[in-house]
Amino acid sequence: QVRLVESGGGLVQPGGSQRLSCAASGRTVSNYGMGWFRQAPGQERDFVAAISWLGRSTNYADSVKDRFTISRDNAKNTMYLQMSSLKPEDTAVYYCAIASSPYGSAWSSRTNYDYWGQGTQVTVSS
Repeated sequence: QVRLVESGGGLVQPGGSQRLSCAASGRTVSNYGMGWFRQAPGQERDFVAAISWLGRSTNYADSVKDRFTISRDNAKNTMYLQMSSLKPEDTAVYYCAIASSPYGSAWSSRTNYDYWGQGTQVTVSS
């Protein structure tokens, strides 16, 4: 049974920083690409960032490029999302996901992922 648990969400002021973590278990996590998605109220779940199985390739949505950094520590089975220069429009529930096929790239499509965490709320507001 694959399990993904996000943490690190909360309330942050505009311009501030936040780091999300995603702890994974139940699969040889290091063999799989992983990604972050987010969903604001009334909107679809959108791609944020992804990282390949070895961490050598990353991919970002245009809206977060140069502000967010995705990384992973395969020894700890954990993925991170460092968010900086946060804007109110970054407010959403953030989900981590693990790819369905091993040895993959940094995929941006939800269809490439088969297990999801429960999500963590990030609210950017003064």
